[in-house]
Amino acid sequence: MKLDPNNSWTLLEERLRDETDPVLRQNLELVLEHMKCEARSDIEGVVATLIDEPVYVMHSTPDDPVMNPNGSKDAVRAFYDATIVQTGAHRLELDCQRVIVDKDAVVTEGIMRMAYPGKTLAALGIEVDDPDAYYLYEARMGIVWPVDRAARKLVGEESYACGDGFAGIAERKLSESDIAELRI
Repeated sequence: MKLDPNNSWTLLEERLRDETDPVLRQNLELVLEHMKCEARSDIEGVVATLIDEPVYVMHSTPDDPVMNPNGSKDAVRAFYDATIVQTGAHRLELDCQRVIVDKDAVVTEGIMRMAYPGKTLAALGIEVDDPDAYYLYEARMGIVWPVDRAARKLVGEESYACGDGFAGIAERKLSESDIAELRI
């Protein structure tokens, strides 16, 4: 199993190449920039794609304020720090299988894959045989990216996950060669 973060935006780039409507192109470009900044762990770049009072909704954990940053860019920074920077799970791929765009939103859907460090999993109470190895998180995910057309920014993200990506993760060990280098 290869995890290739560069695959995350392949379908978006294809859709963008075919799109002629300037508003739809702009919406696709916003999501594309946001995704690439996430892949580089460029939190300030991510925040720059958002309105001043962004809203993130993770429908799998609706009551967790860290996972659902609402109303401030600082809350979004704390979300990315907690979920990507502190965990070391910055190597991720959305194997995007569907992109839908209109004037008010972009929707992406596919398989989310993340390389989780064994040390992070152990800290979460998941027993792994090698704390220095990476392990594959995998779950189907749909993301709605609402757009504020006047501001020309993303309102935030609404994500829907199907399945528990941590279930059986200890059996999905990755080697360094299983994780492709970022090429952006």
